[in-house]
Amino acid sequence: MFKDGLLTGKRILVTGGGTGLGKEIAERYLQLGAELWLAGRRAGVLEETARALTARHGGSVRTHAVDIRDAQAVDAMVERIWAESGPLTGLVNNAAGNFISPTKDLTVNGFNAIANIVFHGSFYVTHAVGKRWIAGGHKGSVISILVTWVWTGSPYVVPSAMSKAGLHVMTKSLAVEWGRYGIRLNAIAPGAFPTEGASKRLRPGGSFEDANEMNPMRRVGQMPELQNLATFLMADGCEWLTGETIAVDGGGYLAHGASFSELDKLSDVDWARMRDMIKAQNEKDRAGRGA
Repeated sequence: MFKDGLLTGKRILVTGGGTGLGKEIAERYLQLGAELWLAGRRAGVLEETARALTARHGGSVRTHAVDIRDAQAVDAMVERIWAESGPLTGLVNNAAGNFISPTKDLTVNGFNAIANIVFHGSFYVTHAVGKRWIAGGHKGSVISILVTWVWTGSPYVVPSAMSKAGLHVMTKSLAVEWGRYGIRLNAIAPGAFPTEGASKRLRPGGSFEDANEMNPMRRVGQMPELQNLATFLMADGCEWLTGETIAVDGGGYLAHGASFSELDKLSDVDWARMRDMIKAQNEKDRAGRGA
């Protein structure tokens, strides 16, 4: 779909780039010639991903382990990138966290676990990169990975819906404020693109394919479809496109509105079982963070 070398000369930071959608987007950017920086909390996972991507495609993939909830750590990471590689040309705000839960059962820590990554953390990274672009007179492009809930809201994932909606508004606000500097901000709202992390926390005991019959196209998304949209928004040639959030979900939210409303059918016992499954996955991830 795209010519070889389309992103040659681009230097792009992908947060949450070691796994899931971030890894898939990063791989496509690397294939097309971009120089990559991958950020995430698990150094071992980032390094493994970097080795695998360069083994397949060559090129340059560097990593930085960081908790984007820490604004000072974020600023230090971006300062390191500028010092060691030069200014970024692109940023993908992909790092996120989410799990399903009745809102009445959420703890303050549970809410903050999501909001501090998605809402605060994504702003910290955008701010650290954007202020350096402005100070240095550099153009740049920011893509934030959102959800269709920014338009509809969604039950049982309220911390994520609230936080992603904030990034939706950030995208529109900074597109206007930073447009005069040649800085563009856009966002992608994917539908169901199954990854291990999303499946374990949003469909414990099931799968995204369970909802295929509800989608107008009767299927889930295919990764090249997401990769291609992320490439289009990052490439040269559409510089007048800014401030937009684009859904790629087979028309799902247009047909059915909010996600997860079917979870109204679950009993307290069902929720307890799913909480245990999500907790087990979280513990597994925490154990791997030191790897």
